[in-house]
Amino acid sequence: MSFYEDLVTQTQMNYERYYPVYARGEAPYELAEPSPLSYEEQVEHLVHEIQKADCVLVGGASGLSAAGGGDFYYGDTPSFREHFGKFAERYGIKGAFDGSFRRWETPEEKWAYLSTFLHTTQSAPVRAPYLDLDALLDGKDFFVLTTNQDTQFVKLYPEEQVAEIQGDHRFFQCARCCTDDTWDAVEPVRKMIEAQGDDMRIPSELIPRCPHCGGEAFPWVRGYGNFLQGAKYQDEYEKVSRWLGAHTDERVLFLELGVGRMTPMFIQEPFWNLTLALPKARYISINDRYDLLPAQIADRGLVIVADIARVLSDARADLARVRG
Repeated sequence: MSFYEDLVTQTQMNYERYYPVYARGEAPYELAEPSPLSYEEQVEHLVHEIQKADCVLVGGASGLSAAGGGDFYYGDTPSFREHFGKFAERYGIKGAFDGSFRRWETPEEKWAYLSTFLHTTQSAPVRAPYLDLDALLDGKDFFVLTTNQDTQFVKLYPEEQVAEIQGDHRFFQCARCCTDDTWDAVEPVRKMIEAQGDDMRIPSELIPRCPHCGGEAFPWVRGYGNFLQGAKYQDEYEKVSRWLGAHTDERVLFLELGVGRMTPMFIQEPFWNLTLALPKARYISINDRYDLLPAQIADRGLVIVADIARVLSDARADLARVRG
């Protein structure tokens, strides 16, 4: 088990132990008081810390994509209707994940829906918050750790600079995990989209199959399938572990973006632990809802409670002014 995966495993056990606390939107630690800084001062502090950092570890979660318009996962939002409207009307689905968990009557219908879901993220342009973040990181040594499966980061950066520890919509795996293998999902999804038309079903011959056992395939994603935690999964954790190992003596900025209360064990709490353990480290979280900062790192941390898209856009503008 790699260093970072071990951190995640430890915090997962803590999450299970204190689940009622997390379910209330809280954390089982002594927390710092809200920041006394104004919004403008907080944005200035963010820019200052990025500039001063020797390197930055970005932790990108679902709130980052939601801030840019990718907010179709958990509810019946306008963006959900835009991309999944016909399924919502026929089947009463209330969010992309709702459809993923649905008991479909036929695999042809299920794959019409899943291919729509995958195509929506595979073909989406890079969203504005990601572009603003990219501008803020320009010239910095940085690495990206993400729980997002929507391919936004890998549209901007090379694979070796991004760790996707919860999967990626560009790949299929065997639903039975008969093999430690993943393969391309982009071309099969394109064919399913072309074939389904308005029927909300695909031809049976387009149902993706495992090339090894012939069984049905499934997207390589955690959350609503038998997620393959094989060599590719381990390599994602190895990448971020190696990057951290090479930068522990430097002034690392842990920049957390959009972590909710369902999965704090993958980004948020490891970032807290690392900030506490590394004397030169700094921590900043941007979250539109939760103001959670352990008191132990209050002198080296900040939570900006505001819309992520607004904060990153304002910080980009502020950085441009600083640079002249």
